[in-house]
Amino acid sequence: MVLAIDGPAGAGKSTVAERLARELGYFYFDTGVLYRAVALRSLETGTELADEAELGRVVASIDIQVRPASAEDGRQLDVFLEGRDVSHEIRAPRVDAVVSQVAASPAVRAGLIDLQRKQIQGQGTILAGRDIGTVVCPDADLKIYLTASPGERAQRRLTQAGGQPEQLAATQHALEERDRLDSSRAIAPLVAATDAIEVDSDGRSIDEVIDIVRGLLTQCIQARTAPRSDA
Repeated sequence: MVLAIDGPAGAGKSTVAERLARELGYFYFDTGVLYRAVALRSLETGTELADEAELGRVVASIDIQVRPASAEDGRQLDVFLEGRDVSHEIRAPRVDAVVSQVAASPAVRAGLIDLQRKQIQGQGTILAGRDIGTVVCPDADLKIYLTASPGERAQRRLTQAGGQPEQLAATQHALEERDRLDSSRAIAPLVAATDAIEVDSDGRSIDEVIDIVRGLLTQCIQARTAPRSDA
């Protein structure tokens, strides 16, 4: 089974996908870590982010390894860039500031798509991202589009980061700008697949959202394995 979970930043995709995968014994993969790794490498090498040729060269030569988390220190995956553990570094504010621009690059998206598809494992895989159901795995067994209002997502981000209440407006503005960039890019924009099931996480706990997604996945598995009767 392949489960695709797409949605905007802060909707809870990664948390839901990681916890559900752990519960079911599936492999969890957040495709966003690849774009973050490319963004970090581009910053480190002084790459001009508006130059497609330069970004293409970065992607063509980059070494990214993604593995299940080896430590319980807040990481959901181990991410290695050129042999260096950057699992936390790719979440730094300087990466946040440029990752949408990097992810909008046709050269970057084309260069990473095969690597994303190779993450699908035989025991079952849950992938979280923004174009899983539309581009990376359009034939996924189940597609979920997880969403929430900008205000709710901003409050969650602020809580996770241990921020102050007065930072809420700025956090929400940053998320809305990220939404605008992700949904308006020419290549693989953030959009729900036509056959995706939308799950609104507003006012719901992570456990409640996981219950909903687990139920949908169970229904999907049952439908796939139900005995067929001759017409």
